[in-house]
Amino acid sequence: MGARHRGSRLRPRDIRRRALLPRATECTDVRGHIRPVGFSFGLAQAVKDPTPAAFAIAEDIISPFTLCSNVSSTEKEKNTPTYTFPAPQPKLEYQWREMEWTEEQKASLMKTISSYRPSCHEGTQARVLLLGPVGSGKSSFISSVQSVFNGRVTNRAMVGTSSTSFTKKLQSFNIHGQKGEDPTGLVLCDIVGLGGGEMTGLTLHDVLSVIKGHAPEGQKFSPDQPVGCETVGYVKKPGLKDKIHCVAFVVDASKIRTYPKGLGTTFRLLRKHISDLDIHQVALLTQIDLICPETAKDVTQVYKSRIIQDMMNKAGDLLGMSTSYVVPVKNYSSELDLNVNNDVLLLRAVDHILQYADLYFQDNAPQHTGPKIDLGV
Repeated sequence: MGARHRGSRLRPRDIRRRALLPRATECTDVRGHIRPVGFSFGLAQAVKDPTPAAFAIAEDIISPFTLCSNVSSTEKEKNTPTYTFPAPQPKLEYQWREMEWTEEQKASLMKTISSYRPSCHEGTQARVLLLGPVGSGKSSFISSVQSVFNGRVTNRAMVGTSSTSFTKKLQSFNIHGQKGEDPTGLVLCDIVGLGGGEMTGLTLHDVLSVIKGHAPEGQKFSPDQPVGCETVGYVKKPGLKDKIHCVAFVVDASKIRTYPKGLGTTFRLLRKHISDLDIHQVALLTQIDLICPETAKDVTQVYKSRIIQDMMNKAGDLLGMSTSYVVPVKNYSSELDLNVNNDVLLLRAVDHILQYADLYFQDNAPQHTGPKIDLGV
């Protein structure tokens, strides 16, 4: 008995292995059988060992994986390392991307954005979905862009400092021009962040439902209640105006080195399915002032900074896209007044987004062949 009892005891490494296994969520299939649908992303709470948690995804989008974290707020605060500035590096002699830091450039960009209208007459505005981890700066970017057009710092989109996503539902923000002007042709769509907690994470199914235009405005997302025909306000036959025309991934420059390894897999899977819908994608790199002291003092140094150049390359690697799609931005956070150089950087990012959004309209413009002519043959 004693030997058998000793043999049945779990060794410490076995306990650790079990704790590191990803936990599957379940749903009922059409036959009423319970089956796992995917794995949630994140660290197992009971694990004290520093070994990274295992990450897994379900490739079948009919059984959507959950893009959420199993780490409690307290655990996140304990395990999230503070960012330390890297050793100083000599600046580049010239900007590696051409930028003009003038009031005239700001005015020119504002005029271009304000007057933008989709090249396809079927669409009246370009709808851009912001996707990124919790706290990456999606809502702050929306508020910062609107601040530039308002002429003062305002918080159009509600912004929080919690470790869980402050945005809980799908919200669309028309970017308004200056006072007395009509809204621009740009709509920025905010959504719950990736990794928002055990029961608030996005699923691949819901992300694609938003992009295809099925999800109604104000839709709240939950892994156990996917968007479907029974959803109140569900758009059965979305038109061009209901769909997303460009996706902007948002990543925090100060957290790229500490993001979970599985996040890159998540991004690449998302990009694969979004690309299958012929939707172009770009990326915003936020919090650049937290990784480069010189840029924090003077944002015009952004394209002379080797640190930021290196982090933009890392962002491209994380997302699986060329650095040419990645643009750095500095959102307004603690400031009370606008800064012309910061405004130029934000407006260049918006102009970058609109260029790719308009490619969607060009690719999806209806082909008018004209009336058939009867030649009497």
